Amino acid sequence: MVRRRCTSIVILPVIVLLTVLSVTISESMAADDGCNRFEGSWVSDPSYPLYDSSVCPFLRKQFDCQKNGRPDKSYLGYRWQPTGCNLTRYDVNDFFTKFSGKKILFVGDSLSLNQWQSLTCMLHAGNPNATYNLTQQQPMYSFQFPEYNLTINMQWHQFLVDVDVEPTGRILKLESIKGGDAWTDFDLLIFDSWHWWFYIPPQQPWDFIQLGNETKKDMNRIEAFKIGLGTWAKWVDSALDHSRTKVFYQGISASHYHGIDFGKPTAQGCYKETQPILGSKSPAPPSPGIGIVKNILGQMNNPPFFLDVSLLTQLRPDAHPQKYGASKTGGDCTHWCLAGVPDTWNLLLYASL
Repeated sequence: MVRRRCTSIVILPVIVLLTVLSVTISESMAADDGCNRFEGSWVSDPSYPLYDSSVCPFLRKQFDCQKNGRPDKSYLGYRWQPTGCNLTRYDVNDFFTKFSGKKILFVGDSLSLNQWQSLTCMLHAGNPNATYNLTQQQPMYSFQFPEYNLTINMQWHQFLVDVDVEPTGRILKLESIKGGDAWTDFDLLIFDSWHWWFYIPPQQPWDFIQLGNETKKDMNRIEAFKIGLGTWAKWVDSALDHSRTKVFYQGISASHYHGIDFGKPTAQGCYKETQPILGSKSPAPPSPGIGIVKNILGQMNNPPFFLDVSLLTQLRPDAHPQKYGASKTGGDCTHWCLAGVPDTWNLLLYASL
């Protein structure tokens, strides 16, 4: 566990944060004005990024692109501008006031970890003198601000349904969600699941799939995702106290391993990209998972808020770690540099509370 009070204040980043992190957040996502905050474009803004990664001492290596030697910085200077909406101010202190005594949990894969890390860096940079306790031990990552009695955790649970280790091997159980017992005590839940459903050995973290009384070696992964997410949806409807707990589904973040994904067929993935796609339309179709998620959420009695990050991530092939992530020998076109795109996810998350 880390217990730390940061007493050295880096003036410029904090000024930037208190003016910008207090600046860009969309209004109520209730769409009273008929505006969809998830439709828009990235615009250059000299007041960005929201914080300097160097003032976040617990930032994980895999997201710290500047510390890892990324030479360009232009990807840091963009703000999400919804079409037809004005962005209103967000106050870091207001976040602490609203969530004093509350518990927040991100549940999912490394993109949930990306968003959790973003939020903890944003809050720490906005209040650098606040004592924090940090524990990072997979599957649970815990971050606490004791003076606000605020807990912000992330649990690694990439399928949302269970993977049980049995004598025959690791079983992905599409209709079991015992893991949900650990989620009921939180005031805010943000879920994410998609990318891991399509991994094959050796990365695939299960050996068999169980559906009903049948255990099989494999099945159509799209169908498996639908069944698993349906199990999760039933759990959300039945297991949570919806008068207390607010639920979000993170949406599906875009990867850019193929130039065709962002209108450059000859590009070698995201590796040398330094600029976002201009405009508000992606050259590639959205992930098929988005329609699946929306359909399942639409059938729920208590549907979570869909944090639809698809378009705003499709437009940012420049903002991935590339070779400046956890391993400089590989290329990461899935996760996002911090500061960066997940900060906007958190701004939009806050706007919808």
